[in-house]
Parts: sequence; structure tokens; C-alpha cells
Amino acid sequence: MLHLRLITPAGKTDDVVRLIENTVGTTHLVVLPGAARNPAGDVVMCDVAREAGDELIGALRELDLDKSGSIAVENIDLSLSKRADKAEDEAPGEGADAVLWEHLTDATHEESTLSVTYLAFLVLATMIAACGVVLDNAILIVGAMAVGPEFGPLAGICTAIVQRHPRLALRSLIALLVGFAAAMVVTVGFTWFMDALNLFTKDQLEADRPNTGFVYAPDAFSFVVAVLAGIAGTLSLTSAKSGALVGVAISVTTVPAAANAAVALAYGDMSQTVGSTNQLLLNLMGIVLAGTLTLLLQKWLWRKPR
Repeated sequence: MLHLRLITPAGKTDDVVRLIENTVGTTHLVVLPGAARNPAGDVVMCDVAREAGDELIGALRELDLDKSGSIAVENIDLSLSKRADKAEDEAPGEGADAVLWEHLTDATHEESTLSVTYLAFLVLATMIAACGVVLDNAILIVGAMAVGPEFGPLAGICTAIVQRHPRLALRSLIALLVGFAAAMVVTVGFTWFMDALNLFTKDQLEADRPNTGFVYAPDAFSFVVAVLAGIAGTLSLTSAKSGALVGVAISVTTVPAAANAAVALAYGDMSQTVGSTNQLLLNLMGIVLAGTLTLLLQKWLWRKPR
């Protein structure tokens, strides 16, 4: 269930209440006349089944409530109510399959912002991965994958394509390209620093690396795994099962490939630099393609009569 808290201008309250009452899957309607102060107006609250939430939120936006008042949406972790159970039973479809497009757009917008924190995580993840590829340590590679925040901009690009939000697409693309470019530049400097301390050597990079050699040797499986991870990551976002994102993060070699490219570039090994870059681009394209197609399929399925 979702909980909606609305601030409505007095002249629109009746229309809002009527809309909520006519929406299948709503319950626990509360109206507090004159309770809001900034902006001034009435406070209207209700609970709605997740599968009916996107339709209701869209209708509220058509009333310009997001401009003249406020629409706040919260997830309800526990609701002990027969009325709530009845509302969920009456709403068409299953809550786990419902996509809240407004929430998805807002979430990906936040995750795809080129912020200091985003850059810090991506740079740190790439440097950890650099240690992993030089030492041929799979544990460090997995750790770097988990730290990397790059799925946010990738999801933002997928959402922007499906929802036709060019500004979100541009913001996400900038975060992705600038983020990886900055991370790789810093990792080149990190490699030189570690080499000066005799902690990194070119011989380590060019030695046989059975645990991490795959990061600069893209093949068909690289694309297949990226596609599967893109589907899983998109489903985890739309179904609010964020825990699955950890599994997605450690499935795709984006950050390790960027790290290997940076280390190889620092040592002038163009063969590994090109191979790692191809691995990175292949994975990014696979995730975007799979994520976009998954969202399009979800949108089509949800619009079908249920």
C-alpha cells in the first residue's frame, strides 16, 4: 500500500476527494479543512493500493495539484486493516508488478546527478578495482563492483528513453561519461603513485591473471551477462526490491574494466587498454538496451486490460 498526503487549494478539494473516491483501490480517506499553512489549503490523506497508485498520481497531476499544492507519497510497510486488504483485492493487477513512473523518474533523477558523493564512490570503486586487477584478487574486484554507483545513471538513461525525458537522459549521460572519465584519470595518477612506492609493477599487470583476466577480454558472455543484469536491475527498481541491486552491481564488469583500462594506460599497454574499454562499452550498452526494453515491456503489459 501507498500513503498519499496532499495539500489542496480549498477550491480543488472537492474535485480531489471525488477523484480519490472514484479510484478503485483507495481507502482511509481523511480530509482536514484549512490545516495546511504553507501552501495554504486543505490536507487530504488516503491509502491506495500500489497497483492503482500510478493512475491516481497521474490524475492528481492533471488537476495541477503538484503546482498549486503538494503530492507526497510514502510506502506503507505494515497496514493492519480489512479495508486496506479489500482495496488491494479490488485494485486490478498485482502490486509487485506495478510501476510508479513518477517515483521511478524522481529516483533515477536523484541517482543520476553528477554530485561530489557520486564521483567519490566511483573514483574509490575504480581505485579498489585497480588494486584487484594488479594483484589478481577477485575479492577486491567484487568489492569494487559493489561500491560502484554507475547503475543509477544507466537506469536514468533507460527511464528517460521510455518516458521521453531528454533532460534526464542528458543529465544521466553526463554523470556516466564524466564520472568514468574522472575515475579513470584519477586511477592513472593512483597507478603512478603506487608504482613509485613499488606496490604496482608493469610485470604484475602483464602476468597471467586467471582471476581477473576477463576484464580486458570481452566476449559474447560479457554482453549476455550485461543484458541479464540490466533486466534484473530494472525490475529491482520498479518493484522497490532494492536489495537485488547489490547482486546486479557485482554481476557486471564496468568498474573493473575501467580500472584495468586506466592501469594499462598508465603503463602504456594499449592492448589491455583497448580490450578493457571495449569490455566497458559492451557492458554499458547491454545494460541500457536490456533496461530500456524491460521498461517498455512493463509499460505495455500494464496498459493491457486486466
